[in-house]
Amino acid sequence: MARKRRYDWEDEPQAEEAPPPVPCWLCSRPTGETIVWHHPIPKSRGGRDTVPMHPICQQMLITTFTNSELQRHGMDASGLLADPAVRKFVDWVANKDPDFTATLTKKKR
Repeated sequence: MARKRRYDWEDEPQAEEAPPPVPCWLCSRPTGETIVWHHPIPKSRGGRDTVPMHPICQQMLITTFTNSELQRHGMDASGLLADPAVRKFVDWVANKDPDFTATLTKKKR
């Protein structure tokens, strides 16, 4: 006859809570399912550090600034937020869902 295992519910490991979402480097909203690891200083300019961002926020930076401009701002997001176009975008996206996505205008050449 096989032994029956007694199960004590109190000894069961508790389900771990999901870690809090990481805030976006540019807009400071919590990130959703998709996180893009962006190089604030472009890799072509020697940047190695990465920061978490929403895909739409990264797309906005890429279409607004050149690599030289991004290099000048470096790791300081507040310098980017001083630009009127970026401030307008951040104010617009502030109330959107973390996984919100939309097409943006193309880079002016």
